[in-house]
This record gives sequence, structure tokens and C-alpha cells, in this order.
Amino acid sequence: MTIQQVLLLLLLWMWLPHPCHTEMLFRRTPDLRPKSFGGRALGNDGKAIHRQKRGWMWNQFFLLEEYTGSDYQYVGKLHSDQDKGDGSLKYILSGDGAGTLFIIDEKTGDIHATRRIDREEKAFYTLRAQAINRRTLRPVEPESEFVIKIHDINDNEPTFPEEIYTASVPEMSVVGTSVVQVTATDADDPSYGNSARIIYSILQGQPYFSVEPETGIIRTALPNMNRENREQYQVVIQAKDMGGQMGGLSGTTTVNITLTDVNDNPPRFPQSTIHLRIPESSPVGTAIGSVKATDADTGKNAEVEYRIIDGDGTDMFDIVTQKDTQEGIITVRKPLDYETRRLYTLKVEAENTHVDPRFYYLGPFKDTTIVKISVEDVDEPPVFSRSSYLFEVHEDIELGTIIGTVMARDPDSASSPIRFSLDRHTDLDRIFNIHSGNGSIYTSKPLDREISQWHNLSVIAAEINNPKDTTRVPVYVRILDVNDNAPQFAVFYDTFVCENARAGQLIQTISAVDKDDPLGGQKFFFSLAAVNPNFTVQDNEDNTARILTRRNGFSRHEISTYLLPVVISDNDYPIQSSTGTLTIRVCACDSRGNMQSCSAEALLLPAGLSTGALVAILLCIIILLVIVVLFAALKRQRKKEPLILSKEDIRDNIVSYNDEGGGEEDTQAFDIGTLRNPASIEDKKLRRDIIPETLFVPRRTPSAPDNTDVRDFINQRLKEHDTDPSAPPYDSLATYAYEGNDSIAESLSSLESGTTEGDQNYDYLREWGPRFNKLAEMYGGGESDKDTS
Repeated sequence: MTIQQVLLLLLLWMWLPHPCHTEMLFRRTPDLRPKSFGGRALGNDGKAIHRQKRGWMWNQFFLLEEYTGSDYQYVGKLHSDQDKGDGSLKYILSGDGAGTLFIIDEKTGDIHATRRIDREEKAFYTLRAQAINRRTLRPVEPESEFVIKIHDINDNEPTFPEEIYTASVPEMSVVGTSVVQVTATDADDPSYGNSARIIYSILQGQPYFSVEPETGIIRTALPNMNRENREQYQVVIQAKDMGGQMGGLSGTTTVNITLTDVNDNPPRFPQSTIHLRIPESSPVGTAIGSVKATDADTGKNAEVEYRIIDGDGTDMFDIVTQKDTQEGIITVRKPLDYETRRLYTLKVEAENTHVDPRFYYLGPFKDTTIVKISVEDVDEPPVFSRSSYLFEVHEDIELGTIIGTVMARDPDSASSPIRFSLDRHTDLDRIFNIHSGNGSIYTSKPLDREISQWHNLSVIAAEINNPKDTTRVPVYVRILDVNDNAPQFAVFYDTFVCENARAGQLIQTISAVDKDDPLGGQKFFFSLAAVNPNFTVQDNEDNTARILTRRNGFSRHEISTYLLPVVISDNDYPIQSSTGTLTIRVCACDSRGNMQSCSAEALLLPAGLSTGALVAILLCIIILLVIVVLFAALKRQRKKEPLILSKEDIRDNIVSYNDEGGGEEDTQAFDIGTLRNPASIEDKKLRRDIIPETLFVPRRTPSAPDNTDVRDFINQRLKEHDTDPSAPPYDSLATYAYEGNDSIAESLSSLESGTTEGDQNYDYLREWGPRFNKLAEMYGGGESDKDTS
């Protein structure tokens, strides 16, 4: 649709008939009143229609933030064309902050702010206004929306997100090299005035660094800043608003800048000549000493590689770079000899491994030094002519035969005589010996290759003048084979022949082994020691042979076993042979030749008991014996139970003892002589009625004099028992021959009760407790029976 068409449609719409209405006018001051104008049009009936144009309105107000006055801050005025000034209309305000932050005079439409407003908290407020009839409360105009925008003032200073920044820049950087960018923010409105326009400046850090005013990029300001001279810098940056003009607010931050290292320093040796010493006896790989070149750089820029580039000892020594210490370790490459050479000179070079091409002009990045190594003389041990020896000898040589000789010399100029010996840990059986003067090794026991084919000896050479300096050399003795063992059967053969075998039937294949190891390999021959009418041997010529039958049919009832001697011989010199005997059993076989039974007694087994039956009978007998033994053991255990099972097990039982003894005349029941002769008392015996928990060692008591009275003896034993800690803590019955004086309670025996009168009262027995209830019933019941009769 074109612009002309749009304008045409707009004009047509304006002249169409519409209902008449008015709208509110928004104005800043009471004097500003937008004027309305009317239009005329003809209706369908030809009458003129009057239309009032909508009042022009403002859709936003502006208000300065941070108002400091004592009165409410005036915002603006709402006015409707329908307002005749008679107070019939009422203005209503709604939306953001209506009624709290913003209030409206419902009669005049004046809007005020009730408190100070901060634009940084909220930049604008959206409200809605409406005029209603005060009497009917009906709106006279549609609700309209407007915005109150808060005008900014410069009340916020620029701030940096970090109080302290950390940055780095390589040393020797050119002027203008970017280091870091710092950015400050201002909470003021950037679209209104210069309140948020920030300019950067440097307060501290000149003349080494500068800052771009608009961007805040910090750059280097001096050329060739050297880290080795100064590494750390502190720069203070200021950010100021209002475009940096006077009156603007500002904020600062600190930037710590570190110069990082670059390889701009070559390595340098602190000395032009270095002296080292080493004993000639030092083994290969021994570290002689170290050299180190200093480098002012750090990290990989200070890494150095060491090399030996010249000198008369380049083939005798090596140098290795120690990465963690950046030192060159000089080591021995070949054995040293003081008598051959005493001084070596090396030229050592140290060079940086990471060279920056930008700083070639500061080079060269390497340095050299001279290293002089002096070899010190030591008393060296003997040196053998070889590093190892190998001797071969046949196993059948005679005792005392020399199998070889080792030679050694003293490398020192003194040339001390050498003494040889064998390390017996390598020859525990003492099969060999060595001549201490000339190093000749000879046998002292017979050799046997089949027992040990190799002997690994260790020969020790020592100077006679200094026996502590010794040298060892390995000597390997190989024992060569001699045909001194006869071949034998490879395994034990369990051979059988069937009773129904036919002539020429194969019953066994045999083979042989020989402990010897001839050069041409093993070759065996098999034959019979004598002609055998029953069997024969057929040599397969592959170190095996077959055993064949020579006749038909065998009977195990006639002969159950045959012995067949077989001669086995080898093919080496001298020829060795042996005779092995095969045991051939005659067995009953099925039609396929499978063995069923080989003993003649097997035919009689069905008539008697089988082996299984005999085993079952034997097991039954063993079980019966075990039952009898267990029963006897249980019965014996019952006899050993104590008379008193527990202290709590108290019953009213009458124990009758029929054997009263013969008194003093009865010497079999108790020997009174024992009391009168305590020396004859045997060692204390443990009680047999109970099982003691702890065994105590019997305590020997001093013997009483011979004339000691029995009474004193018994009192002494009573005292010992009362103080003895090993005495049993249970009630036991102890019998003593001496009864003592009469009791003041007189006798309690019932034997004399018959002589007393019958009116004796035994009711007091019931008061003694349940233990005497039985006696109370017996005596009390007797009296009652007597009365009733």
C-alpha cells in the first residue's frame, strides 16, 4: 500500500460520523492548555453533525532525581476538557508508585512526588490516569497511560570491578606494547549529558607506562625495560566522569605489572679453568664432578645444555646435563689407569637450548671453560688376562688332572706376586682345586656328566702384600660325555598275555633310555638273553622293539607268570648293555582280547565270602567295640561324681554307715601312730570326690617333736589349715582321733533317749527350720502314737 492510499483512508475515517467524546489533557503548567477544534459533516438525514476533536496530550513527564526540597516535588497536571471547574470531576491515578510515591490532587489533577527519587534505582514509572464523575462515579473519559521519566544528575562516581589488577608484559618490549585494559562503569545515565562519560588517566607508574584516555588500555612507555634490573611495577589508574572536566567524580584502581622473562642473557662460566681429581680405580659411570654456567634468565630461558667439544679426554669422559640443577655432571666413560696417563684436559661448552631470534644481537648464547682432570694413583687389585674362562674336560679323567690355568697380574708398578684361590661357595662338593701360585685348576674328585654337566666356579686373585685387594673371575667347566652308562627300559612295563593268544601275537612294545648323550644320537638294539620257546623280541630299528608270542594258548593254572630277560645295548664306544626282565602275566581275556582276570585264585572266590562282605563284617566288629568302650567310660564317670553336687543341693536324707570300726584296737581302719609320728605323713593328696579347679603345690609343714602330745599336734594342724590359702573353700569331712572335752550342751545322740523319761518335748525342732522338719515329725509323731495307744 502506498503513502497516498494511507492518507486517503485516514481522511475518509476522519469524516465518518463518530460518537462525541473528550480526553484528558496532560500539561506541565496550568497555563498550557491545548486547544481543540471542531469539524462539521452531514449525516444520512442531511443534518449537520458536530464532532469535537480529541484534545492533544503529553504521554510523559520529566522529573529530576535526588530532589532535596522540603515540599513535595511537583511533577505535572492532568486536565480534562470535561472539567468545568465546578468540582464535579474526580481525577484518579494508578500504576507504578501511585498513592505512595506519586499522589494526585483529585480536584485539580496536580501530581506530586512524595520523596526523593534515585534514577539508578528506577529510570521511569508508568502510570494510568482517569477522570470520573464525582457524583455517579462513572468515567467521563477512557483511562490514559503516561510515563514519568527521571532526569539524571551526576551523583555516581566511576567504579572499577576490581580493586587490584594483576598483569604481565614481556621484558624488552617495544614502546606501546599493550599490557592490560581496565574498564570503569558509571551508574549515571549515559544518554543524558556527560555524567557517564569516563576519561582514564595515570596517577602512578610514569614514565614506564601510559594509559589511553578513552579505552583504558595500559601500554609500555619506555623501551627495553629489563626484568633483571626491575621486575615489579605498581600503576594507579584514575577514571573520571564529565569527560574529565573539573567537577567530575572519579575512582581509582591499582594495577600490579610484572615483567616476564625472555632469553636476553647468555650463560656464563664463573671460572675459565676448573680442576677435578679422580682415583684411577673409579668404575665406569662414576661422577667426577660438576660444572655450572650461570644465566640471569629464569625458567626455560635459563636451560643450558653442556657438551665436551675438544680436549685429549673426549673418549674417556662424558658430560650429562642435570635438568633440575642445570649442572653438567662429568662421568667416567672408560677405565682409567694412572700408569698410562695422569692428566686429561677437556673443553666444555654451555649453550642455551631456547634462543629467541629477536635477541640474537645480544649473543652468542653460549660459553666455554677448560676442565683439567687429574688421575690419582691407588693400589689396584690384580687383573686377569680374560674376563672369563671356559674349560672342557671328559668325565673319565683321572684325579689330579689339570683342566686349565687362569692368569692374573698386578697392574701397579710394584708388581706384587699373586695368590689364587677358589670360592668354595661355588664348589661346595670340593670337586676342584687350584694351585695358589700358578693358577692351575685340577680335579680332586671324580666327574660325572650325568650328575652335573656344568660347573660354574669363581677364582679369586689377591696380592700377597695386600690380600684385601682381590679380583674375581668366573670359570665355566663343561663336562664332556663318555659312554659309561648302559641303556635301560624307559618305563616299568605291566605286560600280560591272554590264555587264548595265538602265535605271533603282539603283547607289548618296549623302548629304552640312556643317560649318555652321544654326538650321533641314541641308537639301541634289543635281543633275548636266551632262546625262549614262548616269546620272542623283534627290533623295530627305531629304538623300540615288539614282544611277540611264539605259540598258541597259555594256561594260568599251569604257569601264571613268565619272566622274559631282554638285552638292550647301545651303539657308542665302548658299547654298553644291560638286561631288563619283563614280567608277563597270564590272564583270562574276552573275545576282543580285553583282560578280565589274571590270578588263579579268582576262580575260587565265588565259593567263599566276597571282599566287600569281609569288610562289612570287620566294620561291624569295630563299631561294637567302640560302643562297649564308650559305655564303660560313662559308667566309670558316674562313679566319680562327688557326694555333694552343689552347696544349694540340701536334702533331708539319712546316710547309714554300717562299718563303725574296731576302736583303738582296730589298726586297719586308722593308724594312731601316724598322729604320734608326723614325719611319716605322706604328701598331701587331692580330694577325689570333686574335681579341683586349681592345683596348688603341697606345702611342707615342720615336723613335730617325737614327744609332742596328740592334742598339741591336732591344734597345730587346725591352725595351719585355717591360715593355709590353698585350703579348699568347700565343706569337707575331716576326722581327728582326739574328740576333746565334753560339750556343755551334752550329747545329742538318740542312743540314750531310751533311758530318759517319755515326757521329753521335741517341738523345739520345728523352730530350727526346714532342715529339722524330718526329725520333728519322727519324734513328735512317736509321742502322738504312744498317746493314742
